[in-house]
Amino acid sequence: MARPTPMARVLSKNTVSPSAIAVTIDSPSNSHPLAEIAVNTPAPAVASTQAMRSTPPIVERIALTPTEPSSDMRERARRLVTAHATAEPRAARAPNVVSSITSGSYPLDNPGGARRRSYTVRFLVYGAVFALAFVAFSLVSFWLAVRPPRLAIPQAPGDYGLKVETVTISADDGVRLAAWLLPRAGAPALVLLHGYPAEKADLLPIAAALSPRFTVLLLDQRYFGESGGHATTIGFRERGDLRRVIDFLGSRGFKEVGVFGLSLGGAVALLAAAEDPRIRAVAAYAPFADLRLLGYELYGWLWYLKYPFVGLLRGWSLLFFGHDITTVSPERAAAALSVPVLLVASRQDEQIPFAHAERLQRALARDTRSEFVFMDRGRHGELPRGFEASLARFFLLYVR
Repeated sequence: MARPTPMARVLSKNTVSPSAIAVTIDSPSNSHPLAEIAVNTPAPAVASTQAMRSTPPIVERIALTPTEPSSDMRERARRLVTAHATAEPRAARAPNVVSSITSGSYPLDNPGGARRRSYTVRFLVYGAVFALAFVAFSLVSFWLAVRPPRLAIPQAPGDYGLKVETVTISADDGVRLAAWLLPRAGAPALVLLHGYPAEKADLLPIAAALSPRFTVLLLDQRYFGESGGHATTIGFRERGDLRRVIDFLGSRGFKEVGVFGLSLGGAVALLAAAEDPRIRAVAAYAPFADLRLLGYELYGWLWYLKYPFVGLLRGWSLLFFGHDITTVSPERAAAALSVPVLLVASRQDEQIPFAHAERLQRALARDTRSEFVFMDRGRHGELPRGFEASLARFFLLYVR
């Protein structure tokens, strides 16, 4: 009996015939396309007839009918959308599919690396802020050092019964230097230089004690007192100013002079004496030995940062003055001196450490005419008892 031809079966889209080998899909023109699947069955184990060999392959048609989502699926989707919309921005971001797939033993998203990058960025930002603040602080410090508040001394020559001649001297760069001159005919000349940041009136008591035996000139150093100048250079240009003062005294007939300086004035006197042979003797009270060394000491509280800090001060000096004013070193100048020096200092000086006096003493060791007066007590600016008489005796020995 002939084998009936199997009818096409309608399967759901999730059903696959276990005997299917090749699948072909036809595209019919109706609204519900049917997939036509050709199934070739293996040959039976027994011999077959010619009719059976000519039987066409079985064709199965599968209806790919779209199905509507169930109410449970719609509810789950609604809850997911609601949760995504109400979540925080970080939690609401699109899921990282790659990270989800590889979240096992070898994750691609490395939170430790992200934290390290965050710390690096913070470190760089904080470092940049600190560096800017450090540079700004050095600029403010430099500006206050070369433009300190001027110290007004409430004294006048009349308070000591002195009659002075007011004179004005031009510096090499045109700055007008104010001075008082107490002339005395036939007497040797002395120049008195005040300290930092005072003015010439601060030395009126010493001038009054010396004026009976000397012609005395009290100078306002540049920027201070009544002198001009936009800033002090802490000895760098002041030594040139002193040479111009000596030129002025030379025009009045004084070929040799002695110089007394207090603090900064003492440093200027030592610097100028190494360059001008007209200075026959120097008396210096508490001068600094080296300006750069003094900077390291003043900013020692910065620990190792004091070295780049002083380096920045040098940079600001080059920028504003065109010169590195920290190269000023009375210690090197003292080592080259051959004129007598009277050095006075206190071991309790709170502004210029006593170590500077010791350095200057070593630099002057070869000068047998130098004298040293070191006090165990006394703050900066406090003179020993009888200092004026000792000063007059010292200059009378060496200045004619």
